[in-house]
Amino acid sequence: KVAAMCGITGVCHFDRDRPVDRRVLDRMTDVLAHRGPDGRGVHVDGSMGLGHRRLAIIDLSPAAAQPLANEDGSLLVVANGEIYNHRSLRAELVDKGHAFRSRCDVEVLVHLYEEEGDGLVDRLRGMFAFALWDGRRRRLLLARDRFGQKPLYYRLTDRALHFGSEIKSILQDPEVPREPDLRALDSYLTYGYVPGPLTAFVGIRKLAPGHLLTVEADGQHQLRRYWRLRLRPGQAAADTAEARRRARDRVLDLLDESTRLRMISDVPLGALLSGGVDSSAIVASMCKAQNGGARSVKTFSLGFREPGFDESVYAAKVAAALGTDHHRLELTAGAFAGLERIAWHYGEPFADASCLPTFAVSALARRHVTVALTGDGGDELFGGYRRYVASRLEESIRAMPAPLRGLARSRPVVELLRRGRRKALAKDLDRSRRFRRLSLEDGYVARLEALSPELKAVLYDERFAEGVDGWEARRALAGAIEDADGKSLAERCGYADSRTYLPDDILVKVDVASMAHGLECRAPLLDHVLAEYVGSLPFELKMRGLRRKVVLKQAVAGRLPKEIVKRRKKGFNIPLRTWFQGRFEASLRETLLSRRAVERGYFARDGVERLIEQHGRGDANHQAPLFCLLMLEWWHRLWVDPAAGADFDLSPPGAASEARVKAVRAS
Repeated sequence: KVAAMCGITGVCHFDRDRPVDRRVLDRMTDVLAHRGPDGRGVHVDGSMGLGHRRLAIIDLSPAAAQPLANEDGSLLVVANGEIYNHRSLRAELVDKGHAFRSRCDVEVLVHLYEEEGDGLVDRLRGMFAFALWDGRRRRLLLARDRFGQKPLYYRLTDRALHFGSEIKSILQDPEVPREPDLRALDSYLTYGYVPGPLTAFVGIRKLAPGHLLTVEADGQHQLRRYWRLRLRPGQAAADTAEARRRARDRVLDLLDESTRLRMISDVPLGALLSGGVDSSAIVASMCKAQNGGARSVKTFSLGFREPGFDESVYAAKVAAALGTDHHRLELTAGAFAGLERIAWHYGEPFADASCLPTFAVSALARRHVTVALTGDGGDELFGGYRRYVASRLEESIRAMPAPLRGLARSRPVVELLRRGRRKALAKDLDRSRRFRRLSLEDGYVARLEALSPELKAVLYDERFAEGVDGWEARRALAGAIEDADGKSLAERCGYADSRTYLPDDILVKVDVASMAHGLECRAPLLDHVLAEYVGSLPFELKMRGLRRKVVLKQAVAGRLPKEIVKRRKKGFNIPLRTWFQGRFEASLRETLLSRRAVERGYFARDGVERLIEQHGRGDANHQAPLFCLLMLEWWHRLWVDPAAGADFDLSPPGAASEARVKAVRAS
């Protein structure tokens, strides 16, 4: 088997008399060298060109090099990801007379396309983003996996199609303008990430998870959704012991199967272990699959010096209970020294502060393994976020008679709960009062906003405010909630998060951080067979009262320490608040109040200065908006300020890159 974790790119001109510029294609390919340091391949077919960077996991032979072709060379594919059921597909295709030249999982794509056309995606079990060129029909097919574990960006005009695993690949063509999309930036400042299909650049889009894009040689195109997660509870009553037992056993069986599939590898393999239920459940399944093997599962966790943020003690307890070969790294404020490099890798503004520890733990893991399993997806699928409890509470309050609604939200009740050490519930009720005039959907978004509309009114420069006037950033998430087919608000919010927050924040964070270090991450909980089963369960089996992830916790209870199963979720938080009040306050001022930043016309200088001062004094916690502004400024400096055709270094800042780029181009 050959793993195809890597970077892909390409361009197709709709004028058949215009050949692809090989130098541009080389740049588009080379800028992805960090995703695939083990090899490169390019192919030009007149007005169409494909590029590939390879991270070899098993087979290093030339037969596995991409682009990969069918028997007569009329079909070519470049792919990023893993097809976990490629063995059964290969056997089926061989029986039908197809001849394979390699042992690579990606090669099944060209032969499956010969049999089933665009319907091949329905047969795939895995994570993937691929581009398949049909030379006979002069037609390009782009596809992305169901949950969006692998990224794919594209720019489609009436003259050409550009695509790539990262935006920076598309930007290597000097004809592609680097114009910020103000609506996307407003959405970024709302969520801390740019929700798809938008990107921070005008004209560049994200191919949505579970979608296909077909583009003909003359530019005609069609975007089609081929999969969505359905929330259709089965007929079994949620309150029967037998229904709960069946669900628990089935979830455990599917989790074990999904984990086994993602352990197929001949290179060192491990897991990122936070000590939460999701990653701990994955490690337990890995240990079961090892069946007492000679090698212990390698696990990796991150800790902090600051009390209240260091959860590595829980990861250590899981590792000790399961007997893993555990490695821990302590993250300090010095991680900020690498912020420019991190901003370079993301290619658009990204302000999930947990990207810092994710980069650090990816670097740690890569020193020991090439593949790491993660617990991503568990919160969205099993109702794990604390905010789902708030959604359930809000829905209940709005169903009350008016007098009871007022009582539930009253300040005395909130204060009573706060004094009774029910601070989370008190906070939920306080927000319920503040957001009572919003729709349920907008109220959910308001709980997550990095910059509220009120804060935007203080910060936005008049020019920026005019540029986004009439744009409703909340609709990206609120619309997904409305589109969900679940019954309760909490259930619909989980579905919406799986369509927005999961692919555009969580999976982007992990993909970029891991691939920056040549590490392949796999998420067993995002196996679509498992997800479809979980989606079919009554929501009461996943969330009961204030209890979350009920069926998952019941499924793994016999494998993990009770303390891990019962403890509250905290998330991958870092002490940004204190860092911004200490050694980095001066850096914030220097960056955000610089003449360069102010003259962009996004933010009013007085508003930004007031934000920094209030945070520094401890009058308010503005860590989220300040980090948003900081990452936006770094993105602008790295990817917008340089001229579109600038011949700048292709590798991340701070890297000893010149020799590496030369070696890449010579390989």
